Amino acid sequence: MAGPYDAPATYYDTATGTGSTLKSQLHNIIDGHTVFSYGDARTILQITDQDPNDSDRMLLVYDRTSLDVSAINPNGSIPGWDSGVSWNREHTWPRSRGVNSSGPDNSDLHQLRPSDNGINSDRGSLNFGGAFGSNGGSYGTVSDGGTFWYPGDADAGMIARQQFYMAVRYDGSDSDTQDLELSSGNPGSGLGNLDRLIEWHFAAPADDFELRRNDVIYDNYQGNRNPFVDRPEFVWSVFVDQQNDSRLSLGGTTVNSDGSSTLDLDLGQVFVGGAAPTSDTVALNKTGNDGTYYSVTTTGSVTSNITGRLNAFQTGTTGSETLQIGVNADASSAGAFGGTVTIDNLDVTTAGGTGRGDNDGDDVINVTYSVFDHATASFASDSVTKSLQIDFGTVDVGFNSGQVAEVFSLFNQESTVDFTSALSVGSWSEVAGDGSAFDFLAAFPIEGDLNAGDSRLQAALLDTTSAGVFSATYELEVGDALEAAGALTETLTLTLLAEVVSSVLAGDYNGNGVVDAADYTVWQDSFGSTVDLAADGNGNGVVDAADYTVWQDNFGSTSGGGSSVVIPEPGTVTLVLVSLMGMAGRRQRRQR
Repeated sequence: MAGPYDAPATYYDTATGTGSTLKSQLHNIIDGHTVFSYGDARTILQITDQDPNDSDRMLLVYDRTSLDVSAINPNGSIPGWDSGVSWNREHTWPRSRGVNSSGPDNSDLHQLRPSDNGINSDRGSLNFGGAFGSNGGSYGTVSDGGTFWYPGDADAGMIARQQFYMAVRYDGSDSDTQDLELSSGNPGSGLGNLDRLIEWHFAAPADDFELRRNDVIYDNYQGNRNPFVDRPEFVWSVFVDQQNDSRLSLGGTTVNSDGSSTLDLDLGQVFVGGAAPTSDTVALNKTGNDGTYYSVTTTGSVTSNITGRLNAFQTGTTGSETLQIGVNADASSAGAFGGTVTIDNLDVTTAGGTGRGDNDGDDVINVTYSVFDHATASFASDSVTKSLQIDFGTVDVGFNSGQVAEVFSLFNQESTVDFTSALSVGSWSEVAGDGSAFDFLAAFPIEGDLNAGDSRLQAALLDTTSAGVFSATYELEVGDALEAAGALTETLTLTLLAEVVSSVLAGDYNGNGVVDAADYTVWQDSFGSTVDLAADGNGNGVVDAADYTVWQDNFGSTSGGGSSVVIPEPGTVTLVLVSLMGMAGRRQRRQR
């Protein structure tokens, strides 16, 4: 994503080389700028160096004092300028070191800075030097193998990039100019110390003040840019060598031969309505002693405390940086959030070896964060049903070899595809009634997790060996199988009802299981009785002609029939499914 002070997308398209070729290409890009006079700088510097916190003020070089220029000569011919009493113009590359007083380099806004008079005088034409952080971070002279001027930590990186610009922009081809060159050490001509400028460049990347300044000069005045502000990765190739040995990698990973590394970062799983994701730290390490700039880009909803391309590791040492990685998401709806973080070593040199400098492969963090809906347990697939009553109806004693079954299902309804928790299922617990006649088929275990969108077949069993009226209530504890904060549990309720009765064969007055002539004899012998009622076939309390009709209608019948289902061993579960599912309508029952 382009920043507010970025160069136009095609500005550096022709800067494709390395070393002296790259230096020449950059010179051609920034050469031929619009020249303003040294006098014009008295007004322009008030704008280019404007205090970002107060437009009536400007920041002075080296001490970063915020000077109220609105109070200086407000009604004069040049508001903000009082003939050098309050401030003057500092040539960061001094005239005595190659800048011509009548050439475009003398008034080049990319090197001129507003300065306090006394500090400007103290600097004089000293070479820049001193380790980054010298003088406790403040400006002033330092001893660094000679006497040098340290610009202060706040300006050190910016001063370095201004001198890099001058050394590329001015090669002596413009009239009234000479070839400006940077040198190591403490040269008497030209400008030094190049080694310290390189150090400062990697220690202090451009801040918003420097970025804005570069853009204002380009947009409003000279029409050219400082390439080492926009593309700081060019510095090593232009001013050092083509063998940058930097390699970046992610902590806790295996680094591939090409220098790349990959890390999978899971920021957790929560339920809808849960806590927003927290960030996590990832170490970004640099091996090799050479300095480098790197970019950090994110995709999706991933956030990083370090972004953009103006990030650097110092030169002369290895290094490590901490990335704080998060996700810009809440838990208001189920789904997957995340994306990637890609770190690119921006160095452009290729002779440092495999996986070094420009040969260093990208490092990628794959970030995930998931929000889940709660599991939804139900006895129905198309509605949320938390309780179920199964009535076995009236069943004869001994029916179906002493056992009958009713089939039902438990569902985990899927609210959001792929992002609904599995259902953790316990076991049935009897909480009321008499469950002595009931059981559950062991061939269909209820326990274990039930994935979202799936169902589990169950079979309740009735023992028909004893007559009686039976009723029992069972509870089943279920809940979210996903181990995350906010997991819920609940209870499902199942009620089983049944009546087991003794079997009676109409007309079988002697109870031998068949209606035959012997039953006629029993009817005949007890005809008219209101006491001996074995032959009272219609149950009206007297043995009469109507009971003969019962015998006659059922003559030849035997006991048996009804809705029998044989419950097999667990090894034949498939057969039991077929038989159980075919029971509907074969005997009187209710299920609701």
